[in-house]
Amino acid sequence: MAQSAVQPTAAPTAEPMKLPIGAIAPWAVFVGVLMLVLLYFVGAEQGATSLVSGEGVHEWVHDARHLLGFPCH
Repeated sequence: MAQSAVQPTAAPTAEPMKLPIGAIAPWAVFVGVLMLVLLYFVGAEQGATSLVSGEGVHEWVHDARHLLGFPCH
């Protein structure tokens, strides 16, 4: 009764994929530049360094500015 008709087999092992740095680097640079641009518009797009005149950008990012702790008024 203790004998089994099915023999246990070794479970296949999963191996992580190896991605070359050359494939990741352009995307990492792109995301980094995008984050810096977003940080600029949320945190500094107003005043002496303003690239866009008026209050339009300030109104669009007003809540994000408060959420990230940037003072604006």
